[in-house]
Amino acid sequence: MKKRLLLVLFSLILLLTACIETKSEVSKEKDADSDKNSDGSNPEIEILGMSSSEDDINIVRDQLIKNGFDVKLNLQPDYGSFKAQQDAGNFDVALSSWTTVTGNPDYAVRSLFKTGGDYSILADDEIDKLIDQAGIETPEEYVETYKQLEQKLVFDKAYIVPLYGSFKTQGINTDILDKDSIRLSKSRALAWETIDFKDKSKRDKDPLMLSQESSTLTSLDPIKGNDGSINTINTNMYVRIVNLTDDDEVTSDGSLSYNFGIAEGNSDYYFLLRDDINFAEIKDGKAVDTGERVGADDVIFSLNRAKDKNSVPDHRTYTLHEHIKDVEVVTDLDALEAVTISGGDDTIKAALEKGLDTDINELVSDKNKANNEAGKYQVIKLTTTEPFPQVLNYLAHQSAGIVSKKQVESINTYDVDSYDVNKDIAYGDQDTVTEGDKYNNTLYASGPYILSSKDNYEATFYKNPAYMKDTEHEPKISTVKVRFIKDADSTLSALRNSEIYLYYGVPETKYDVVDKDDKLTRQSIESNAVTYLLFNTENREVAESENLRKAVLYSINQDEFLDFYHGNKLKASSTVSPLVDTGNELKSDPEKVKKYLKKYKDNK
Repeated sequence: MKKRLLLVLFSLILLLTACIETKSEVSKEKDADSDKNSDGSNPEIEILGMSSSEDDINIVRDQLIKNGFDVKLNLQPDYGSFKAQQDAGNFDVALSSWTTVTGNPDYAVRSLFKTGGDYSILADDEIDKLIDQAGIETPEEYVETYKQLEQKLVFDKAYIVPLYGSFKTQGINTDILDKDSIRLSKSRALAWETIDFKDKSKRDKDPLMLSQESSTLTSLDPIKGNDGSINTINTNMYVRIVNLTDDDEVTSDGSLSYNFGIAEGNSDYYFLLRDDINFAEIKDGKAVDTGERVGADDVIFSLNRAKDKNSVPDHRTYTLHEHIKDVEVVTDLDALEAVTISGGDDTIKAALEKGLDTDINELVSDKNKANNEAGKYQVIKLTTTEPFPQVLNYLAHQSAGIVSKKQVESINTYDVDSYDVNKDIAYGDQDTVTEGDKYNNTLYASGPYILSSKDNYEATFYKNPAYMKDTEHEPKISTVKVRFIKDADSTLSALRNSEIYLYYGVPETKYDVVDKDDKLTRQSIESNAVTYLLFNTENREVAESENLRKAVLYSINQDEFLDFYHGNKLKASSTVSPLVDTGNELKSDPEKVKKYLKKYKDNK
């Protein structure tokens, strides 16, 4: 999920909950204007957010005060304390953000707003039905459904208040890096394998210097985390059976498959696997080829555990893959000839053979017997629980990364039901790659890079020596170092001082600094990130009163946010806005605010 996400992971909470009070920690000093204009009858709204988002919170506060509310600010210093306050219910609205890193609208709503979703605090049958309906529709069909969903979510029920959409921006030191080698994708995390030095002789001598905020890595097991600490890392450590292009089209390019095909009915999906990727491991501080090929058994194992909530303790991404029913290897070549593609006349076999140097003449179940040059291939068939074309976008997500069946099973020998975090060591535990007495790197990476070690300052990655050798997808630079830098000013300073070579996620308020530096180049595109206010749905008046929520909704003027950010934000109606043009638009309306406030007070 690209971007600072406020809705990330519960593990961070556990580090800080012990020192967080269970009642609001809010400023005792109200805004002077609030005191001056209030006669004590104004409804009070408590805004929860992090201090890093204080500018946005102040704009919201001022707009609410102007429209007849009293406001309390509950500002927390970091995400852990923010999430602890949110879980304790100490807010009326929480400043929230979401980035749709899969490039499909289902991901923009299912985890957030469906009953039981990973991050959902809603329970609304009508919204659930609309989410499920849109999920099985084609892009041509689902526009109207997402419009209805947005109408219900925002304008009819006022469960959220959209503030703005954002750009995705990176700053590049073009004295050091080849600008044309660096991708900027709308959804996909930064791909390291394409990045190259301006001076090609540095590839094996100098590390690529990057940065990220968090030094605490949730898990190097791709299914156990979905947050900013590991999304980019796991994306580059584990190959997937499909990828996203920079403009969110599903592609086999740079993935474990040469081609994929969707069968008529949109429930069966076929993938032709390539045979030129082996798992890498770390030995004596270096990346080496394990000699184990990445194959069909690993794909089946990886996707089955991805969809199974109980496959690992603290599974964080199973809802992304709940539409997977079966995953199997195909060994009957005639079966590929007997099935036609969705919306066309070609067979699945013909679709899988497009662009191949050697056509398919044999299918094998044993990955070690695959020989693409001789026409021997492996094919995976994935069947969904119902027609669900958006399954492909989820297969491009880092949580669908392919792990080694052999290695993971050899590490995860504990019983899941009785897992003890204090004594059981799970595959991907960050302690196993952290320098010190617990270091015991057991990672097997199927992607272009493997993490060797980390400390609180940086992490070091090495090129997988057996990843698509002699192809355009073979990594260019041998070593990548990721520095852990917590704030934007320090990261920008590191970029300007050539301590890092690329700043992925430059905030809008720093654009001018990048633009004025002769050795830096800025790249920006519209992203899938949306910032919004999420209402409390329990134990607060806003949870009970739709009228009160609507009064808050129509107090918000998005134009003031765009002005504050000098036009470097975008209007949004919901988290779906960057992906589907519904035609809906939130417009501030003081008269509606008065109407809904009167209804609220009359019904008290």
